[in-house]
Amino acid sequence: MLMAHPTVLRKLVERYQALSALADEPGTTAEGVRPEVRQQLQDTVYTLCVSTGTREIGAALAAARAHIDQAAFAQDAAAGESAA
Repeated sequence: MLMAHPTVLRKLVERYQALSALADEPGTTAEGVRPEVRQQLQDTVYTLCVSTGTREIGAALAAARAHIDQAAFAQDAAAGESAA
């Protein structure tokens, strides 16, 4: 399966976290969230799921983080090999 570039996934995860924080502010109900924030959050969830081949946000976040970590590990390993 094709997976989005780790940088794209990182930005999507950060966007999801920021929008979730806005939606989860104390005293905010589902109806109290601004419509544009709610729509951006839904769009981000959808994009994360499509980008990771999952259907639920929890699985999408786990897959994205695993791919980001894997790419960082590979990059560190490659940097270590070129330094040796």
